[in-house]
Amino acid sequence: MSNENKSVADLAAEIKAEQRQAVDAVKAIAEEALGKAKSGEELTASLKEKADEGLLKMNGLTEQMAELEQKMARGGKGGDDPAKTLGEQFVESEGFKSFQDSKFSKSARGADLKVKATLTSATTDAAGSVGDAIANTRLPGILPLPQRRLTVRDLLSQGRMDGNTLEYVKETGFTNNAAGVAEGALKPSSDLKLDLVTTSAKVIAHWMKASKQVLDDISQLRSMIDQRLLYGLAYVEENQLLNGDGTGQNLNGIIPQATAYSAPITLASPTSIDMIRLMMLQAALAEYPSTGIVMHPSDWAWIETLKDTTGRYIIGNPQGTISPTLWGLPVVATQAMTVDKVLVGAFKLGAQVFDRWDARIEAAYVDDDFIRNLITILAEERLALAVYRPEAFIYGDFGRVT
Repeated sequence: MSNENKSVADLAAEIKAEQRQAVDAVKAIAEEALGKAKSGEELTASLKEKADEGLLKMNGLTEQMAELEQKMARGGKGGDDPAKTLGEQFVESEGFKSFQDSKFSKSARGADLKVKATLTSATTDAAGSVGDAIANTRLPGILPLPQRRLTVRDLLSQGRMDGNTLEYVKETGFTNNAAGVAEGALKPSSDLKLDLVTTSAKVIAHWMKASKQVLDDISQLRSMIDQRLLYGLAYVEENQLLNGDGTGQNLNGIIPQATAYSAPITLASPTSIDMIRLMMLQAALAEYPSTGIVMHPSDWAWIETLKDTTGRYIIGNPQGTISPTLWGLPVVATQAMTVDKVLVGAFKLGAQVFDRWDARIEAAYVDDDFIRNLITILAEERLALAVYRPEAFIYGDFGRVT
């Protein structure tokens, strides 16, 4: 009997039997593969091909079975005729046929359909059900979660490193005794203190599981996993570059080593904008001209909305599209900073980030992933941070939050 003459139930029974055979075949291949793995044998190319073919066949039959089950569900119970949609009921009604026979004359009564049950979206064969006629609307693409804008790394000098340990010589003290010297007089000596600083590269990593079918069927999902995993690394990295305490697997961040703000001059009723300018002056007096400002988005919004006595914005036009800048320096607004705190400094002179491993994505079968049709996706990076000159960074408190 050809497939055209077979009922949906007969086809479902045949495909279900084939599916059982395919599942048994895949199980047998998996058991053989596990046996070889336990004995230390490598999987042959032919066995891998058999496994791939078996999985493809099993997945294909599973999809066919699901389609047939949906058809059987739509067909109703006990072989009854499929439920008719509201449109089908209307065009087959006596009223519409009569209206059609009258050649849709204006004098004709017209056609109507009395629905004897409340219309619902349930997918059933009950009277008045229109569930099968309601199609879901799926928007294209995947809507991602919001991502923090990450730019602290861009303020720093970039570098590469070999091995796990990074060593650098840091100047920790300088006594300048230079002076004018009379003829024949003893020349003064100055003192320079140097320390060897050692730091190690730290690994930032995380992983997630995904079914092989999903990755094969929705290529966008794979791209999203890549982006989300990499974003997770960058999110933690930014917190580490600023706030890492140097213990365990934490970087020794900039803020714990920064110099505390101390106003080099006194101003009458200084504002937040004045304070940042004084922080720049403090760094400049230490011979490190500032190259950037980092603060929490709430504090930057506070500064942006400051107005003069006439109600005009001090920073600029709200409709402007200029990148955030203050006193000629780029402003990085990031939630990695604590509210009411600000960091100003010579980022490229004062610190450098060294990459041992660039951020990367890897996918592999782990543990029993192979027999479960899963894939483990890993994202990781390895980096170190060298803060050469702590006095190049000034860290302060706006004093707005108590």
